[in-house]
Amino acid sequence: MTRLPERRGLGRGLSALLGEIAGESGGVSEIDGAAGFRHSAVAMDAAAASDRSPTTVPIERLHSNPDQPRRDFPETELNELASSIRQRGIIQPIVVRPDPTRPGEYQIVAGERRWRAAQRAQLHQIPIVVRVLDDRAVLELAIIENVQRSDLNPIEEANGYAQLIERFGHTQERMSDIVGKSRSHVANTLRLLGLPDQVQQMVRSGKLSAGHARALINAPDPTALAEQAILRGLTVRQVEDLARRVAAPPRRQASHGGPPQKDADTRILEGDLSAAIGMAVSIEHHPNDGGGELRIRYRSLDELDRLCRKFTG
Repeated sequence: MTRLPERRGLGRGLSALLGEIAGESGGVSEIDGAAGFRHSAVAMDAAAASDRSPTTVPIERLHSNPDQPRRDFPETELNELASSIRQRGIIQPIVVRPDPTRPGEYQIVAGERRWRAAQRAQLHQIPIVVRVLDDRAVLELAIIENVQRSDLNPIEEANGYAQLIERFGHTQERMSDIVGKSRSHVANTLRLLGLPDQVQQMVRSGKLSAGHARALINAPDPTALAEQAILRGLTVRQVEDLARRVAAPPRRQASHGGPPQKDADTRILEGDLSAAIGMAVSIEHHPNDGGGELRIRYRSLDELDRLCRKFTG
C-alpha cells in the first residue's frame, strides 16, 4: 500500500474521498475549488480500498455520529431543505461508514443535515456511499467539510479542534494544516472555550460574533459585558474599549477595611454616564440602606454651567 505524502492538499482528493456529487449543499464544486486543505493518509488509503458506488438503504439504518462537530441545525434551514427534498429527492448521497456499535447499520460521516431534512420529508429510502474510516479520519473530514461550507458556528469549530487535540494528540499547527486556516485562527478559536457557558451560547445562537467574544476573554465579568454588547449593539472595537475600561484598576485604591471594589456593572454604568455628559462620574452604593450617591466632577465653572443646562433643559 502506497502512503501519500503527509502534507498533500485535499483538493480533488477530498472530493474522491467523500464521493460527493452536485446537490443541495452546493455539490462538489465547493470542494474541488478549495486548496490547501489536508487529511490523514490513513483515511485516504482506507477510502481507496472501499466501494465508491452509491446504494440505497432504509433511512432508519443511518445514525448520527456522536462526535459530529455541528450541533446546531436551524429550523428554517432544515424546513427549506426538506421542501427541496420532497420535490427532487436527495441528489447528493450521504457519506457513511459501517457503524462500529450497530452491526449492519451505518454512521454518518458527511451529510447529517440532509439526513435530518430527509426525515422531515418522510423519505423511507436514502442514497449512501460507504467508506471505511477510523474515528480520527471521520472527525477530521467532518470538520473539513463543515469549515469549507461555513456550516459550523465558532463554538462548534472550537469544540471540533479541541476533540482532535485531546483525543488524537494533534498540535495547533497540525490543526491549521488540516483545515487550511492560520495557526492564529485555530488558537483564537480555541480560546473561545474559556468563556462562560452563557457567553458561548450567545455565540452559538449568533447573537454575539466570534470577534465580540474574543474581546471578552480576559474581562472580569464576560457575561455582563456580553449582555451589554448585545443590548446596545456595540461594535467589536467598542466592546474591546469597554472591556479595557472595566478591567482597569480604580483610580483610588480602597484602604484596608474600606468599601469593597465596585462590580463590573457599576463601572460600566459610570463609563456610560461619563461618556454621555463628558465629565467624570462616580457611583457609590450604600449597602446598609440600599441607596447611594452619584458624583459628577466638573473642572471649571463653564462645565458646571453646561451641566446645569443639561439638567434643566
